[in-house]
Amino acid sequence: MTQELRRTLGVTDAVMIGLGSMLGAGIFAALGPAADAAGSGLLFGLGVAAVIAYCNAVASARLAARYPASGGTYVYGRERLGEFWGYLAGWAFVVGKTASCAAMALTVGAYVWPGQAQAVAVAAVVALTAVNYGGVQKSAWLTRTIVAGVLAVLAAVVVVCVGSGDAEFARLGSGTYGGVGGVLQAAGLLFFAFAGYARIATLGEEVREPERTIPRAIPLALGITLVVYAAVAVAVLSVLGSDGLAGATAPLADAVRAAGVPELAPVVRVGAAVAALGSLLALILGVSRTSLAMARDRHLPAALAAVHPRFQVPHRAELAVGVVVVAVVLVADVRGAIGFSSFGVLMYYAIANASAWTLGPGVRRVLPVLGLAGCLVLAFALPLSSVLTGAAVLGVGAGAYAVRRRLRTGRAGGRAGHTGG
Repeated sequence: MTQELRRTLGVTDAVMIGLGSMLGAGIFAALGPAADAAGSGLLFGLGVAAVIAYCNAVASARLAARYPASGGTYVYGRERLGEFWGYLAGWAFVVGKTASCAAMALTVGAYVWPGQAQAVAVAAVVALTAVNYGGVQKSAWLTRTIVAGVLAVLAAVVVVCVGSGDAEFARLGSGTYGGVGGVLQAAGLLFFAFAGYARIATLGEEVREPERTIPRAIPLALGITLVVYAAVAVAVLSVLGSDGLAGATAPLADAVRAAGVPELAPVVRVGAAVAALGSLLALILGVSRTSLAMARDRHLPAALAAVHPRFQVPHRAELAVGVVVVAVVLVADVRGAIGFSSFGVLMYYAIANASAWTLGPGVRRVLPVLGLAGCLVLAFALPLSSVLTGAAVLGVGAGAYAVRRRLRTGRAGGRAGHTGG
């Protein structure tokens, strides 16, 4: 008998988990690389990423209301398109988001103790895996605290930069323009920042009244995040310009220094570390729940499907995710991990949109079509190394599925022949 998880999360908890994922990943990790790609077209890239994210959010919300179980698009693809597409979505999510976990852990290390970034990153993964092991409600409470602190820091950055005498809004459109290709590449990188609302869908089995809660929580989390991103991007660009932002190692800290308030820079560094911790916490939650769903279907080791009898969490899956992330942290590069993760997650959402397309005719199919096309365009607009690595990893996953299916078919045929004989 399949063990089910306990439904404890309401709308506020679900929104906070989504915000914890998105705010940590985007503002402090993806803004610089995106500015490097798009130049003065950064805000256009942000707009494109937001439109595609909205399409994906609507698709995810509709599907999650229909299938309120752990696993997100792994479940939706399996139910709407067939077993292979569900598996491919789950594989893309688990592999891509494992890279995201490593990127966020290393971001924590870089801001807390740059000289020992890997050691701090490993400690962060271990600590947050322990928090998740204690139950999703504890994770939701910690995420709410983190989000409140990060929003306060970001608000301070916006106020300081916009109120500075050095702020010039003419800088929003100044600097080198990256062209259409650069804008699309920036949108693909910034999509990494918006993808946190997937955590709400992957926690579907732990949400109260999922048919009502999830469709409300996903758009709310996405809308709040877009407003925050736009405000921070405008504020930082008004001080640094796109060229300065592209070259900054810690863009928000550099922006407050340029605005004449250097004493705020250490606070921003702390906020960046806390934001990355919030993102890492929610990422571990999401990857472990998708691993749980895939283990239930024997696409991952069946032992990972176990649910702790006391804490009601997929404890073996969480421990396995923690171990793998620690291993990746020891060899990962933050910027490379962002591109690789974006490719995997865009493929994941392409399958989500294709699944949503099957739900209804007419105008209800417009957004899934736009979302599907947008995901594919952004995925292949990413840096070539990210595209090649991501495609290779997806190919390995597809190959493993084909081998497993052939072995399973062979065993079934052998049993049938033996019975007939």
